[in-house]
Amino acid sequence: MSQPREYPALPRETTLANLPTEYPTDTQDQITQILSTTPINRLVVLDDDPTGTQTCHDISVLTVWDIATLTTEFHSPKPGFFILTNSRALPPTEAESLIRTICTNIAQVARATNQKVDIVLRGDSTLRGHFPLEPDVAQSVFGPADALVLAPFFFQGGRFTIDDVHYVAEGEDLVPAGMTQFAKDATFGYKSSNLRDYVLEKAPGRYDPGQLCSVSIQDIRVGGPQAVCEKLLAAPGGGVVIVNAAAESDMHVFVAGLLLAESKGKHFLYRTGAAFVSTRLGIRSKAPITAAQLNLPSPRETGGLIIAGSYVPKTTAQLKVLTDRRGATGELAIIEMKVDELIASPETASQTVQRVVRETESYLRAGKDTLVMTSRKLITGGDELSSLKIGSAVAEALVSVLQRIEVQPRFIIAKGGITSSDAATKGLNIKRATIVGQAAPGVPLWRCDEETSRHRSVPT
Repeated sequence: MSQPREYPALPRETTLANLPTEYPTDTQDQITQILSTTPINRLVVLDDDPTGTQTCHDISVLTVWDIATLTTEFHSPKPGFFILTNSRALPPTEAESLIRTICTNIAQVARATNQKVDIVLRGDSTLRGHFPLEPDVAQSVFGPADALVLAPFFFQGGRFTIDDVHYVAEGEDLVPAGMTQFAKDATFGYKSSNLRDYVLEKAPGRYDPGQLCSVSIQDIRVGGPQAVCEKLLAAPGGGVVIVNAAAESDMHVFVAGLLLAESKGKHFLYRTGAAFVSTRLGIRSKAPITAAQLNLPSPRETGGLIIAGSYVPKTTAQLKVLTDRRGATGELAIIEMKVDELIASPETASQTVQRVVRETESYLRAGKDTLVMTSRKLITGGDELSSLKIGSAVAEALVSVLQRIEVQPRFIIAKGGITSSDAATKGLNIKRATIVGQAAPGVPLWRCDEETSRHRSVPT
């Protein structure tokens, strides 16, 4: 494709204020009615890292996908469930094999239980991930969808799509996604901010511009669900539908219109952020869960454990706030794992992990919250795959710490896509968990009561 179009950063407050007034009716009631009175397909969400659960509650997330486990979930009265694939941590060939296996098993169980499914490929709301690979694999198993719906909007994370341009809120500005540090990702980087350009950039030669259409904020806020339905019914076959949204109500209106279109026989495949998933499942937002509601031991018996591996500047800024506020007062123990030591050799990595385990257990026993973080200097390889391997090696070291700690933490927090996924599956041996809500807006909170999991029932 030609050079992607460039867009300026916009002032957040005035830009959002100058959009049409939000649709006046709460369409969540309409969504609830449709879901409860119409035969709607079960929603299976393949999540490429654990953050897709960040707007949901009272629903399951699986980290395994064998036939028996899937069959149990298909008999649940819940309208859908998540499967944590962690595919963003894998190179393309491995990701393709994984998604194909999962989809094949889902299709088998759907047939055996006489059910139909809709597949969501929940991806990062800053557009990083295996696209269009994952949609291609899903359609090779389930058959071609009428269109692919692309909806990365995620209000809590400051991700907005306006006039087909995806923006990331940074301070008081809305910055086009292609201009952010996320677009410079060593593995999943891109240049386009306009989602039409993004699709053409990521899938060169696949689509002509006439196969790309949009549901605009004007459609949503002025026309409502019926206008959305009409747009979807008219979408070009085999094309991509781009969803614009700048408020949570926009996603509610879109989903209401989507369900109307599906009731008329349309079938879509979804590549979305978290906001679409909770809305499509009929899950209404609720306040973050407080420490008191978690019934943490009082008085404090052990410290909480925080593991951070994400390298992006936003994580570094968040860690600085944490360490400045609590580290300076002595409330937080801070242990740094140097990335160059973790990738130098297996021996140096093992020595570093052993040291960190000893220090962490000592602090936790003393009742002190403990942060185990990787050094903040970004180290990349010579190409996408080698950079991915470095990230995986770092995540492996952090998980090794979690696996070896015998002191049960008061709570566990994992930061970073690969890190948090591996912490749940490899570090804690979670196979099925319940999403109980959010610890803070956009921060999912899981509970696993399985006897086979480590640190069972610890808020994670």
